[in-house]
Amino acid sequence: MSAVEINKDTYLKWFESMLLMRKFEEKTGQLYGQQKIRGFCHLYIGQEAVVAGAISAMGPEDSMITSYRDHAHGLALGMSANSIMAEMYGKITGCSKGKGGSMHIFSKEHHFYGGHGIVGGQMPLGAGIAFAEKYKGTKNVNVCYMGDGAVRQGALNESFNMAMLWKLPVIFVCENNGYAMGTSVERTTNMSDIYKIGLGFDMPCAPVDGMDPVAVHNAMDEAIQRARAGEGPTFLEMRTYRYRGHSMSDPAKYRTKEELEEYKAKDPIEQVREVILKEKYADEAWITEIEEKVKGIVDESVKFAEESPWPDPSELYKDVYVQSDYPYQEI
Repeated sequence: MSAVEINKDTYLKWFESMLLMRKFEEKTGQLYGQQKIRGFCHLYIGQEAVVAGAISAMGPEDSMITSYRDHAHGLALGMSANSIMAEMYGKITGCSKGKGGSMHIFSKEHHFYGGHGIVGGQMPLGAGIAFAEKYKGTKNVNVCYMGDGAVRQGALNESFNMAMLWKLPVIFVCENNGYAMGTSVERTTNMSDIYKIGLGFDMPCAPVDGMDPVAVHNAMDEAIQRARAGEGPTFLEMRTYRYRGHSMSDPAKYRTKEELEEYKAKDPIEQVREVILKEKYADEAWITEIEEKVKGIVDESVKFAEESPWPDPSELYKDVYVQSDYPYQEI
């Protein structure tokens, strides 16, 4: 029995949320090309349903942690586009005070704990966040995302084993977009059904259509209910696709145009748009209104980032330790 039913409001929220992710990322790509944003930058275009479907099944106190492809996760959790764009510009008004950039988006207020540059480094942290929730006696759940390449890291085995042993309230989600950087799943493993990794730990696991927010929502809803009931973790393989390269420096020549078009035909935003119009949840006028609203949010975020100040050099010495007068800190 679903704890969080899908209804008209769900579809309307999905459309606006995923459209914001898409347009924000498209603008990010443009700005990177203009060298307004520098360093590493990984776009989420095409994978929006994996986050949107999870958010609609999560509670307000649940948390999320992910890898360096992290802009969309923060937006979906309610972080302002202004704070994320300013962070990518390296400005002091950014969510991480300009110190993290594209790969280290973070917001304690929104229960978003990164944004991690080390491949697979977030997996034990996700288990740790879940351990903290269990230790404190809450019913909160952590959703821990990773890529299909990260599941080859040894940290997965340690995290999965501990999570099952202690029945931690964590949902491990593999965002399988087919390519670990530029290497296909088939070239990196004999077992291409990644979700089956969970079987070695007796962890409930399943493949999910990551291009369909309904499928994502239902799988996440079931996993979250299990975790809240004290039954431990779940491992979900979200089979999705990124329309752009691994990062902004990747021309993605390792795949065919036909493959890309095949997945674009399953675009999650278009799927949701079609249902909204078919079920008469809203009309074309509403669609246009939301498109204009999203465009305004993205344009404002660029203006905000452009006009925000750079960090003062003294910021180098701040946020190093929680304790401001830590004995080994000398300024």
